[in-house]
Amino acid sequence: MSPVDRASERVGLSLAVRQAMTFTLTGLLVLLVIAGICGAIGRAIAGGTGGGLLVSVALGFIGALLGTFVARQFHLPELLMVTVDRHPFPILWSIIGASLLVAILHLMGGRSRRYLRHY
Repeated sequence: MSPVDRASERVGLSLAVRQAMTFTLTGLLVLLVIAGICGAIGRAIAGGTGGGLLVSVALGFIGALLGTFVARQFHLPELLMVTVDRHPFPILWSIIGASLLVAILHLMGGRSRRYLRHY
C-alpha cells in the first residue's frame, strides 16, 4: 500500500467517524423554546398557519435550515446567533426562513376554506 493510499484511507476514516451532536437536557429545552419562539414569530409575519406549539417548533428548526441556506446563497452574514451547548442557532435566519416557508405553503395551498363562509 502506497503512502498516498494510506493517507486517503485515514482521511476517509476521519470523515466517516463524525462527532455526535450532544445536548444536555436543559440545552435541548432551551433550544426547543428558542425554535418555538422563532417559528411563532415567522408564522405571525407570514400570515399564520394552523397548529400550535409543535408546529412553531418545527417551523423554527426548518426555518433555521432554510434561512441559513438562503443567507449562504446570497453571501449574507450570520446575524443574531445564539449558542446553546456550544451549538449555534441563527435566530434572525430562523425567523426569516420560517416566514418564507409559511408564505410558500400559503401560495401552494391557496386560500383556506374556513375563511370562505357563506351566510
